[in-house]
Amino acid sequence: MVKKCHPESADLHQFPVLAKLRLRLRCSPRRMITLYVATSNPGKLLDFAAAAEEEPGLVIVPLPRLEAIEPPAEDEATFEGNARAKAVYYSRFLPGEIVLADDSGLEVDSLEGEPGVRSARYASDAGFIGSPGTTTDQRNNLYLLTRLRGVSAGRRGGRYRCVLAAARDGKCLLTAEGVVEGEILSAPRGNGGFGYDPLFYLSEIGKTMAEIDLATKHGLSHRGRALGALLAAMSGLRL
Repeated sequence: MVKKCHPESADLHQFPVLAKLRLRLRCSPRRMITLYVATSNPGKLLDFAAAAEEEPGLVIVPLPRLEAIEPPAEDEATFEGNARAKAVYYSRFLPGEIVLADDSGLEVDSLEGEPGVRSARYASDAGFIGSPGTTTDQRNNLYLLTRLRGVSAGRRGGRYRCVLAAARDGKCLLTAEGVVEGEILSAPRGNGGFGYDPLFYLSEIGKTMAEIDLATKHGLSHRGRALGALLAAMSGLRL
């Protein structure tokens, strides 16, 4: 679902996939379009880079100097609300350019949509500490398993949802949504991905999100679908 609503280059040395992509597209005879994404999350950046590989003439790079910008509050009740707020806020730091921001997370049916917009802070919101040395993702996964203890396999359905917003000069241009359905396993599988990927099982391919390669993930993921919908809508507008 889609809704309407050359600055200093980003430092790409720490994002080799994006740097390689930008170099390739600079050599393309087609007009290059650069979109700036307001995230420093390595997993999300890899997702965006994989998506951009499928779009000739497109470059997606991190927003310049993002680490120096005070982040906005993410206190909206919906993914769309947070994505819009972030895109509008960050676009003011890069006049004239299109800035993307997303909000995404996991919704589990038997938990009435939890963790939802609190997916990244699920364990900390509940005061769940976990074992010493565990990462935020690991704690979130452990807390989710705790919440699902005793829930049978047939009642562990859920989905990843992503809303992606595009803004320019403090105004939201478009939003798009991507969803992928799956099941929550009782134990993690796979070493790839991030977030809840080791628990998110895709029955159609018999693997978790953490067990598939990046190209396959792009074709199936909520973030890839949201970006595809957004780009399709943008191609029909004079932006």
